[in-house]
Amino acid sequence: MTTRRTALALGAALAAALLPAATPALAQGSATSQTTSQTLRIGLREDPDILDPTLARTFVGRIVFASLCDKLFDINDKLEIVPQLATGYSWEDPKTLRITLRPGVLFHDGEKMDAEAVRYSLNRHLSLQGSFRRSEINAMDSVEVVDPLTLRIRLKAPSSPFVSQLTDRAGMIVSPKAAEAAGRDFGNRPVCAGPYRFVERVAQDRIVVEKFPGYWDAASIRINRITYLPIADSSVRLANLQSGALDVVEVAPSDLATLKANRRLRTVIREDLGYQSIIYNVGNGPRAETPFGRDPRVRAAFELAIDRDALNQVVFEGLVTPTAQAVPPASPYHDPGFRPEPRNLERARALLKEAGVATPVVVEMTVPTNPELRQAAEVMQAMVKEAGFDLRIASMEFASSLQAAQRGDFQTYLSAWSGRVDPDGNTWAFLHSKGAQNDGKSANPEVDRLLDAAREETDGAKRRALYAQVWQIALRQDRARVYLWHRAIVMGYSARLQNFTLLPDGLIRPQGLALN
Repeated sequence: MTTRRTALALGAALAAALLPAATPALAQGSATSQTTSQTLRIGLREDPDILDPTLARTFVGRIVFASLCDKLFDINDKLEIVPQLATGYSWEDPKTLRITLRPGVLFHDGEKMDAEAVRYSLNRHLSLQGSFRRSEINAMDSVEVVDPLTLRIRLKAPSSPFVSQLTDRAGMIVSPKAAEAAGRDFGNRPVCAGPYRFVERVAQDRIVVEKFPGYWDAASIRINRITYLPIADSSVRLANLQSGALDVVEVAPSDLATLKANRRLRTVIREDLGYQSIIYNVGNGPRAETPFGRDPRVRAAFELAIDRDALNQVVFEGLVTPTAQAVPPASPYHDPGFRPEPRNLERARALLKEAGVATPVVVEMTVPTNPELRQAAEVMQAMVKEAGFDLRIASMEFASSLQAAQRGDFQTYLSAWSGRVDPDGNTWAFLHSKGAQNDGKSANPEVDRLLDAAREETDGAKRRALYAQVWQIALRQDRARVYLWHRAIVMGYSARLQNFTLLPDGLIRPQGLALN
């Protein structure tokens, strides 16, 4: 395995290429245009994709949705499911879920949020063309309105993760009137039942929301406006925070010392529920028709050339958790016996020889325009070169990279997932052959069977064993993708911001926040 000394040497070799350009604060937008004491300014690491909870798939979009769209349920700091738009739920039998709703809830257009609106939204998530929620709630067979504040959901089969899926975008309820009127353009002006309503969006510049006076929990909302500003460069986000132009930002681990040294700033660090991975295109169009896409031995050689521990030290100051699976160590479904394989260049070269491929093997990696991910890709580029790979990095704006991945216009893709409480939310949509976010189009009937069985299983130990089998087949045998690390969320915020807490999902919830 590569030692820390080797890791530091790799970092030094790349230092000149990785230093960010000197950029003054506010270089990327109009943060000064919303600087009143009643405006909270949040710096995002990317520009979100569409603001339609049915069609969206970005983590930064979920941060914006936390102000716009309440969900049927949420999670607390103990990762327990708690009511939000719902007041509770019960299982009438293993396939029948009864949900009761909060009375007096209004959408931003003044329409009532009731059982019929929930039925509409769930069916929209399930049936709208291009929905990324379909994979999450496709166990649902029908929704029945019992009365205005009660609905009954009938499932095709028992589903352990179903309620947990309703703690995120699948549980966001949209105004049927607004959705019908807007059609596919709903995401341009979303209408939900959250604490803030949409004001404007300027692509790559800002998203603005304002307090909704009809919110059901209006007393918890103490800030009039929130402006979200996408700034890809962590050093620029930090400079804006230090200057007072932003109030909350996510920073790179390498900026942590600078952040802590500023008395006017506060810091919170949480390990998130998700992961960083490399998606391999093994079946999504012509770009899968390469030795890399066709032969798992070539992909195994690629992974064996990567030293996750060195990557952690060089790029992330040792703050992330190297991994080989989609489930973080804090989860009861984590398999402690499934660990990253040690770096083994000799074995990697032997696999390439066995596969009969000419070296260097040219591989392209799509990388979102994020300095930390670019640095990680360049470190991996140096690592895999020693095994016989020529890794070529293709930087792409984040939302565009998602679209390219979906249509199969990639060979490998350095991609993150922010994670869910239940392991199904980290696995089914990505590894199942019918998964909406299986961009590489991996397909193995046994993996499908195991993932389906894990959904129906209620015994925790048995579910963990099923996922352990998934890892062995999908990740060691098929090499469908490679998981690299569980991210550390490093959030900096102004001392002016009161009552700020961060849960492991990394979302910035506006309830209770105040600026002094």
